[in-house]
Amino acid sequence: MHKGDNCATSLEEIEQGDLLKFKDDLITIKQKIPLGHKFALNNIKKGEKIIKYGQIIGVATEDIAIGEWIHTQNITSHYLEEVAQ
Repeated sequence: MHKGDNCATSLEEIEQGDLLKFKDDLITIKQKIPLGHKFALNNIKKGEKIIKYGQIIGVATEDIAIGEWIHTQNITSHYLEEVAQ
């Protein structure tokens, strides 16, 4: 992980309601997170970039709360944003 990341990837399936320690905080998982999928480490506003391993991987299409699943329902490609400019 990178210090600027706002998401993390699950290394195993995480159940809704599970508590995960991140830095000095506890994150409550809002939905079941499948193995290899991402979840928010902090609140992300619509239009903000999603950062994983220090790299932009997409843009939030809606507000994403801490602990929520990040997937195709709430993220779009950053590449598409760059091409449109």
